[in-house]
Amino acid sequence: MRLLVRNLARSTTEETLRALFAAYGPVQSCTIVMDAETKQSKGFGFVTMPKAGHAKAAVAELNRSILDGATIRVKKAAPVSGR
Repeated sequence: MRLLVRNLARSTTEETLRALFAAYGPVQSCTIVMDAETKQSKGFGFVTMPKAGHAKAAVAELNRSILDGATIRVKKAAPVSGR
């Protein structure tokens, strides 16, 4: 299940995000979206967890939690269309 993580602190790394979600189960992929010009975080990213049960547990526990001083928002990502 692919999850959208919003309101990330600009200092949050993919390694930090992966470790946070790994506490709830295996993480298949973890990506923080970066601005092409500034090379800085846009403040959101995606985490993919292969087991829906683990992903749902992570959403329930991590939505509105604090990571690196920012209150993050976690929800199921909308399906990608046109790919």
